[in-house]
Amino acid sequence: MRALLLIFALLLPALAAGQDLRPVRCRFLSFGGTDSSATVLALSDKGAEVRCPLSTDSMSEPVVCFAGDNKIAFLSPADRKPTATATIPAAAKAVILVFVANSKPSADSPPWKVLVIEDTPKNFPDGGAFVANFYHKDIRFILGEHKGMLHPAGNHGYPLPAERDAFNMAPVIFEFLQDESWRTASESVVRFLPGMRYLIFAYVDPASGRPRISTFQDLAPPVTEAP
Repeated sequence: MRALLLIFALLLPALAAGQDLRPVRCRFLSFGGTDSSATVLALSDKGAEVRCPLSTDSMSEPVVCFAGDNKIAFLSPADRKPTATATIPAAAKAVILVFVANSKPSADSPPWKVLVIEDTPKNFPDGGAFVANFYHKDIRFILGEHKGMLHPAGNHGYPLPAERDAFNMAPVIFEFLQDESWRTASESVVRFLPGMRYLIFAYVDPASGRPRISTFQDLAPPVTEAP
């Protein structure tokens, strides 16, 4: 409760000064955690609690959260303590918030880090893929005719591949840099269609220690505006 009051107190000066607490349409996904039904809390512009589901399987339905000074603070439902902060681009009206579990949480390091993906056709194209590198070294990949490379913590969106077969399939290949050599971690063909997008994450499996690729499919149309 003290944390809730503290965050609400931080919002009051913005309200009193007439500053923007702007609505941002958010969709949520958690990555690296074990609880598929986890949630966090945000505060509305009136100070009411807003529950934000952190599914490990698919992105949530849109939830309107409010950003003050381009930040959205989240609390733990159990004890109302701060659990994460998302920094929202100044012009963003719709975002995808990927909550990445912190492997070593502490008093100075919250349980979650947040990857903010601005949900626009330019940044996360319809029919394309958004790739994020959670691996500790470089990755490189092929998405149809698109060839990319990302440094650690890098991310980028790629449009719908033009080079697809009669079944709208295109090759998807990921390689990880290991011991100064490139090693193939995943090689497949994937169906790319308008109205369907993919989030693709490169990471190290904590159980096996091996590099992995996780792909999340988004069937919802891109959202570009908040109410």
